[in-house]
This record gives sequence, C-alpha cells and structure tokens, in this order.
Amino acid sequence: MLNSLSGRFLILTAVFVMLAEVMIFVPSIARFREDFLLTRLERAQIASLVLLADAEVTPDLQDELLRNAGVFNVVLRRNEARQLVLTSPMPGPIAQTFDLRDADAFGLIRDAMSRLLTPQTEVIRVIGRPVRMGGLLIEITLETDDLRTAMIDYGLRILMLSLVISIFTAVLLFLAVRVFLVRPIKRVVGHMKSYADAPEDARLVIQPSAGITELREAEQTLQSLQTQLTGALKQKEHLAQLGGAVAKVSHDLRNILTSAQLFTDRIEMSEDPSVKRMAPKLVNSLTRAVHLCEATLAYGKAEEPGPTLGRVRLCDIVDDVIDSERLSVGDNDLSFSQDIPDSLFLRADPEQLYRVIANLVRNARQAIVNSGKPGEISIMAAEDDKEWIIRVADTGPGLPTKAREHLFKPFQGGVTKGGTGLGLSIAIELMRGHGGDLTLERTDETGTSFCITLPKGNLSKEA
Repeated sequence: MLNSLSGRFLILTAVFVMLAEVMIFVPSIARFREDFLLTRLERAQIASLVLLADAEVTPDLQDELLRNAGVFNVVLRRNEARQLVLTSPMPGPIAQTFDLRDADAFGLIRDAMSRLLTPQTEVIRVIGRPVRMGGLLIEITLETDDLRTAMIDYGLRILMLSLVISIFTAVLLFLAVRVFLVRPIKRVVGHMKSYADAPEDARLVIQPSAGITELREAEQTLQSLQTQLTGALKQKEHLAQLGGAVAKVSHDLRNILTSAQLFTDRIEMSEDPSVKRMAPKLVNSLTRAVHLCEATLAYGKAEEPGPTLGRVRLCDIVDDVIDSERLSVGDNDLSFSQDIPDSLFLRADPEQLYRVIANLVRNARQAIVNSGKPGEISIMAAEDDKEWIIRVADTGPGLPTKAREHLFKPFQGGVTKGGTGLGLSIAIELMRGHGGDLTLERTDETGTSFCITLPKGNLSKEA
C-alpha cells in the first residue's frame, strides 16, 4: 500500500487530520480545565449561601457542603469585607494560585498543559467572580487530583473521536481518489502498455475521455505523441523499404554507368573539336555518378566513409556545376554568375562539395524555370581568419511554406513540386561531416540565398 498513490494518500490524510485534531485538542483541553474550575467556584458559591442566610450549620453539614463542592475552603468578598465562609483542614500548603477573572487564552493553554504534565497532586487556590452578582470575588482551594483525572479522561475521549474522524475521512478520500484519479490513471497506463505491444497499429492510439481537466490534457498529449510515433514508425518502415530498393537500383545503375564509362574512353579519341571539349566533362559526370552509386550502396550498409579532405580550387568545382546546369536551361531566360577569386583554395572533399553546390544550383534552376520568369543564379565566395564562406543565391520565387518548415528533413522538405527533399538533407549532412554547416539566409518573393561555411580550424600542412 505504501507504494501506491491511493495508499499513500490514505495514510497522509489520516496523519494530517490527526495533526489538525491535535491543534484543536490543545485549546479544547484548556477550555475544559477552565469550565471545571468555574463549576467548582459555582458549587462553592451555592454551598456558602447557607451561611449567608444566617442558618445554623453544624460541622458535619459544613463538611458535607465542602465535599459536595469539591473544595477545602471558600472565601467570599462582598462589598469590602473578605469573609472565610466555609473551611476545612487542608492536606498541604497551597502550591499555586490561578485568577480566572482576566485570564487570556495563552495563559489558560499554558496552565492546562502544565497540569497535564504534572502528575503530583497539589493544592491550588482559584479566584473568580461570583455568579449572578453574588459578590465581588470568590476564592476556593482544592486538590488537583480530580482536575487532572477529568482532563485526561476528556482528552482521551477527544483523541478517540479524532481518530475515528480521521479514519473515516481518510477512507472516504481513499475511495474518491481510487474512483477519480487512480482508475483513470490505470486506464491510461493500460492504453500505454497495449500501445507499446504494437505501436504501428493506429487503432491502439488512446482516445481522450477523462472528465478531469489535468488527466484529459495528459491523455491529449499522449494521443499526440502516439500519433506522431505511429506515423514515424510507418515512415521508418517505408524508408527501410525504399532504402532496399535504392540499393538494388544503385547496384544495377553502377554497372550500367561503368559500361558507359568504357564507351566515353573511346569518344575521347575523336578528332572532332566539340567532342574533345565535351568528352572530359562527360567522363567527369559519369565518374561522379559511379561514385554516387557506390556511396549509396555503402550508406545502405551503414559504412559510408567520411570526407576525404584535400586542397581544392573552388572556381574549378563551380565551373563544372555551372556548365552542367547550363545544359538543362534550354530556351529559358536564365543566367549564371560567379564571384570567386581564382586564388581561393579551400580544404574539402571535392566530390562531396560538388554535390552540395550542384544540389543548391539545381534547386534554384528548377524554381526559376518552373516560375516561367527570367532569373539569375549567382555563386559567391569569401574567407576570413576562421572559415570559408560560399553563398548560392537566386532571384526565383522563394521557397514554399512547407519547404521552409521541413527544410532539411528527408521526404518532407521538398523544394520543388514532386521533389523528395533528399537533396538538402544530404547536403547538410555532407557539410556537417566537414565540420561546417549549411543554412538558409533568406527566402522571399525576390529570391533565396543559402550559405555554406567550412572551418579552417584543422588545416593540414598541404592546405
């Protein structure tokens, strides 16, 4: 029970109710003591009325009156005269005097607690006001034995009543917690367990039904989490299937491109000037395609190697990208420009850097061509003491809203209609493999700008 929510609530409720009852007990026992003493004063006053009526009182009658009043002496002050009305031998000296005429609450509580903690019987004097204007003052002496016994008996009754109330209250709250909290929580836990057994099954996603606001919010949050997880698992399964298909296609495509590479070796021996000029670029393109297929196969085995860093002349890579993209422009009004110093060398993997820049330029070209408006794509580069900075900007229509929200997520951040979003996902992964980054600087109706940064922090001697 101690490890359950309802069990702990039951125990804590009983403890707290008992503590509250103790806070009530202290002033209650003080009030009981005051009433006890006031009752003795009133009895003593009634007993003294016999003498005040000038009646003859025998010693036996006087002893009987004092015993019935529970006191030893009665002193009554009427006007200015102080008169010992009734008296009997006392068993000992007076230990304490208590004046109830102007007693404050804290004094009464202090005296009551002191009496409970003092087991020895003492003789005390009590002073009070006579009832019904019977004089100015009445004073009695009595033993504390009966007083303390009555206080203990009263306290035990109060404590027993408090215990019954606390247990009854705790049980009621225990049942309420079981019904309104524990049962709904157990239902949520049951949903979580059944969902954990088959998270791909959308039928097991919890449907919020709790009437308590906090529990309903928890169920709604759990529903959202389970829905997203189910979708992610389905997407993961699709990606796994797609990865297997891509690996098979890449395997066959690599063989085809390898054969095409052999044919281009023959084309390079042609004497035609145009063929001689275009053949090297065709060979480079086929080589890159073969390497890409091999990298895809390696990625499917989770064995993709890191970048092979070397000293690279950036303008050569940019020229190759622009020459390749110009072939796809056709009759569209699209121009390319670059602002890259011929002496700018950086340290990177040339094939991976080519893929990143080519992906950004290709996306920009497709966006401008699809808009049907003239446009320009520009590539700029600069460097400072810490890094190289490459910017690819265009004057196209800007990225769609969905693309901006899921820009670097595969299969979600497609820039062009029908795109998969893999290009930018691969590009940022390649740049982070270099220790750099790829960020979107701006995108609006006037165009888009991406920024590539490559650090200089780990330059080798060759760089």
